[in-house]
Amino acid sequence: MTCGTKGGLISGQKQSMKPVVTTNGEKSAEVIVPKRLQTLREGLNFRRYKLMNVTESRFKNRQLHIEDYLQMVSAEQKEYAEVFDYRRIAEKSGIITDYWTDNLLDLILRKDNLNRAYKRVKSNKGAGGTDGMQVDELLPYLKENQKTLIQQIRDGRYKPNPVRRVEIPKETKGEYRKLGVPTVVDRVIQQAITQELSSIYEEQFSENSFGFRPNRGAHDALKQCQKNVKDGYVYVVDMDLEKFFDTVCQSKLIEVLSRTIKDGRVISLIHKYLNAGVIANGMFERTEIGMPQGGPLSPLLSNIMLNELDKELERRGHRFVRYADDCMIFCKSRKSAERTLKNILPFIEGKLFLKVNLKKTEVAHVSRVKYLGYTFYRYKGKCRFRVHPKSVEKMKNKLRELTDRNNGMSNQLREEKYQQFVRGWVNYFKLADMKGLLQRTDEWARRRIRAVYWKQWKKIKTKYRMLKALGLEHWKAKELACSRKGYWRMAHVLNQIFSNKIIAKLGYTSFLDYYLVVCEN
Repeated sequence: MTCGTKGGLISGQKQSMKPVVTTNGEKSAEVIVPKRLQTLREGLNFRRYKLMNVTESRFKNRQLHIEDYLQMVSAEQKEYAEVFDYRRIAEKSGIITDYWTDNLLDLILRKDNLNRAYKRVKSNKGAGGTDGMQVDELLPYLKENQKTLIQQIRDGRYKPNPVRRVEIPKETKGEYRKLGVPTVVDRVIQQAITQELSSIYEEQFSENSFGFRPNRGAHDALKQCQKNVKDGYVYVVDMDLEKFFDTVCQSKLIEVLSRTIKDGRVISLIHKYLNAGVIANGMFERTEIGMPQGGPLSPLLSNIMLNELDKELERRGHRFVRYADDCMIFCKSRKSAERTLKNILPFIEGKLFLKVNLKKTEVAHVSRVKYLGYTFYRYKGKCRFRVHPKSVEKMKNKLRELTDRNNGMSNQLREEKYQQFVRGWVNYFKLADMKGLLQRTDEWARRRIRAVYWKQWKKIKTKYRMLKALGLEHWKAKELACSRKGYWRMAHVLNQIFSNKIIAKLGYTSFLDYYLVVCEN
């Protein structure tokens, strides 16, 4: 007999026949169900439905035979359920792997997976979405509506809410990054989907991809860049994808997802999130292209989409490093880099339907590019890091905001935020050589802190009392308290009186001191 799924048999398996006597005395043949198919039907705790009929091409004439439960699935879900057969060869390893994703939705809706998703959303906090529900209100809602919510998702009746548009200013003046904030309920569901899909796709992702992946980060990407430069690849194609999240082709993304995910209900649910729409300035906007940047699912979907670019670059033998949509291709000469850019553009724009921003994409020596806030230089044959000037300016702007004399912030809150910022910034830029930079920054920041306290003291008698408490003599304290110099000039005068040790005791962590501690460890 032909190999296929006719009669419920798995492709490539033969039926076993044995004679059976019927009620009228005639002999017929009983089909012995293969053990593997029996396990699929009974052991997965999934409602009965026939396996799809897959042709030799595996891409044409796909048909899903539906019984019982799947009769309730919409036409949209049927379309995405009719995808590739379950036996696939992973491009990365060449090993035959079985992704039993026919019951993927059941795995996503497992109690332990949903609990982990809730805890993750709870820990991340964040603002509420269009329905106004906050994270603190999430647990009572889920306890009351959990069963209904899960059943709606199983039946394909769940409709995600539109996301709330939030615009974040970019480094370039006048430009904004558009974020979409989902409702807290949608964030839990997206997080549950992400947790299950991550384990599947991690095996497919490139070793040169570092963004939004477990146990990988910006420092790993920078170290890989360092290794490439050490090997002589000193010219780079610094590629910028124009408004990547806003311009992703949804149909292409669905196609890529369908190569691995065979549960049509999951594909349909993801598609619903992509098409949920946006509420901007009180008006609803359709989202037929792009995907909202801000939900737990978006980073994973971006990696799945750009993994197609990674595989193409690996196929061509290029050295590259990608962190999210920031990609650098390393070459040994300028001509080679220019040729690489010219040859890769048709694939990105013609196959992935993404647009490259040619104004920001450049071919340059590695010392002239900015990557993840760093810049590179070579010293004694080694590639080393510096903090890019734009990152330095951004850091100073944040310090100006924290040490503003007119922001009305309490001293305790200012000290806490200052300490958090210093530690976070140094931990991120600790790979750079920046002792001199941090020393100058500390001097400037401490002067601003002294100016803040001098203004807070206001009255002459308060200034006199505080100066005396700092150990100043009577006549000198009186002279300075009555001074009519401005805050910035007085901050310089107080340099010796209001010492660095006192400022440190108040809770203002020194950039340089913390940097030296981090480097030692």
